[in-house]
Amino acid sequence: MNPQRRMIVLAEGRFHPLESKTANQAIRYMPEQVVAVIDSTQAGKSVDDVIGYGGKIPVVRDLKVGLSRKPDTLLIGIAPMGGILPDSWRAIVREAIENKLSIISGLHTFLSDDVEFAALAKKNSVSMTELRKIPPTYEVVAEGHWRKRKAKTILSIGTDCNVGKMTASLELHREFVRRGLKSDFVPTGQTGILLAGKGVAVDSILSDYVAGAIELEVERSAATGAEYIHVEGQGSILHQGYSSVTLGLMHGVVPDAMILVHHPIRQLDYYGFPINDVKKFIAVSEMILEPFKKSKVVGIAVNAVGMSPAEISDAISRLEGETGLPAADVLSPGKTRLADALVTHLRTQTETRD
Repeated sequence: MNPQRRMIVLAEGRFHPLESKTANQAIRYMPEQVVAVIDSTQAGKSVDDVIGYGGKIPVVRDLKVGLSRKPDTLLIGIAPMGGILPDSWRAIVREAIENKLSIISGLHTFLSDDVEFAALAKKNSVSMTELRKIPPTYEVVAEGHWRKRKAKTILSIGTDCNVGKMTASLELHREFVRRGLKSDFVPTGQTGILLAGKGVAVDSILSDYVAGAIELEVERSAATGAEYIHVEGQGSILHQGYSSVTLGLMHGVVPDAMILVHHPIRQLDYYGFPINDVKKFIAVSEMILEPFKKSKVVGIAVNAVGMSPAEISDAISRLEGETGLPAADVLSPGKTRLADALVTHLRTQTETRD
């Protein structure tokens, strides 16, 4: 992590509240490091105009204009399906390296393995950071350390991909810290790793090792003295394309509690299947873990993007009525209700076990 870093974020044609999550979270959580966003379709606007927060950070039409902001790093600001670098972006990455900008990428395409980019980076003494590159130490099979673990684990799960699981875990961790609790945040995706400076991108791991890799990361967190460990979820258990990584996390963490993340105005997933039955997601998730531990969904984190205050209020009331669980937008003061529910549930677990 380098707080003095000056990043220009590449989100060409895709800077949007839902489509550019790496860019958006960098702006939300490290705005002092972001000097501009590249998207010719939104040029002339501020980031606040486009995504609703971030202030006056400008959106520029190309890197040449952005260089006037004196960046030292180019951040790839999207995580497209499949994680492949768009062909149209190669020239922008090439131009950045030629201007001696370091590169940070969370793509599955490893830019440092690209012959052209690697040669240019070496010539210009440019570093290339791959957030999804996995060290061999994570090629391990789960051993069931949850049986003896004293730290309490909380896993965020979702009704869809790109629904706000990282935000929910990070915000609840921050609320635990605010309360003086020994809490930690374990990222499992490129954006969380960018923000926390640690973690493991589980969607880049061979399926046999997903559970073991996250178990290893949780054990490392517990070894630091953390008593509450918030693990960022990935995918969705009923998502045809990305359910496998969700299952791997569930079996690797074997969480003491779960938070379900839901975007109420999103009715269908990528494949056109309904995702509005939150009780089904709760039931399936708890059933999967039941052979190991009675892990419960304790609350619902509401993704409020694109919703009016009235819609948010109505959705929260409806979800609470349907499930009997507290629901709240974790980017609002209401997140304290979710934190209250977690703390109460986890402390009750401890007292019962003792």
